[in-house]
Amino acid sequence: MIRRCPTLSLHAFSMLALLIATGLIAPRDVEAQEDNAAWAALASGGHVALMRHALAPGTGDPAGFSRDDCATQRNLSTQGRAQARAIGERFRERGIAVNEVRASRWCRCLDTAELLGLGEVIPTPALDSFFRDRGAADRQTRELGELIEAWSGEGALVLVTHQVNITALTGVYPRSGEILVLAPEDGALELVGRLGN
Repeated sequence: MIRRCPTLSLHAFSMLALLIATGLIAPRDVEAQEDNAAWAALASGGHVALMRHALAPGTGDPAGFSRDDCATQRNLSTQGRAQARAIGERFRERGIAVNEVRASRWCRCLDTAELLGLGEVIPTPALDSFFRDRGAADRQTRELGELIEAWSGEGALVLVTHQVNITALTGVYPRSGEILVLAPEDGALELVGRLGN
């Protein structure tokens, strides 16, 4: 179960809406503040960065797909490879300590995780796509939840996976390369923020 982190009181939200409506603050400034809060949470440790792989044009995988052969899969574009490197650089610029990096065994996720450059990448079946096998959704979502619940580290846990897995766990439809910052708390996941690119 995912809970949204209550970051603003009703009064603060009303004031923020008034400032936006009067042009005293731009929506972009609000997004920057939300980004800063999510980065601060990651820097504080004990949070999860649940990431959709970087840009890989298309949907699903081609006919004849094999998990063991990257040539048969939908892979990162040149832009996606640059996107993954840039995201890793943002982690380093902000001094985010990363305890562990895990990724789906699909090439676009492994490549994204490697290009982040945040540490050794652990291929993890619970993060594999179930786009073609919706019957595996409940089991894998449960396993992913258990993996997050069992993790306890001082730094961040980075998980690189697929849209279907993230949506099944959180109800959020992420963009390519987007990161959901989650705080595991009392058997639930709190959505602290979303980091775009």
